[in-house]
Amino acid sequence: MTDHVYKQIELTGSSTQSSDDAIRVALEKASKTLRNLHWFEVIGTRGQVENGKVAHWQVTLKVGLRIDD
Repeated sequence: MTDHVYKQIELTGSSTQSSDDAIRVALEKASKTLRNLHWFEVIGTRGQVENGKVAHWQVTLKVGLRIDD
């Protein structure tokens, strides 16, 4: 098994649909310009409330990028 090294970055995705969709948005957008996305960890979730309902989700992620050998 080969040892790996990872760089961690922080991303925040947003969505009007759900927290899961906010995660998807962040990872899909990041994958367009970053290589070797390998894992993520949710480190924060927040939302905007309008008229007593959730209007917008924001999810902050810690993302690990595997460094090329």
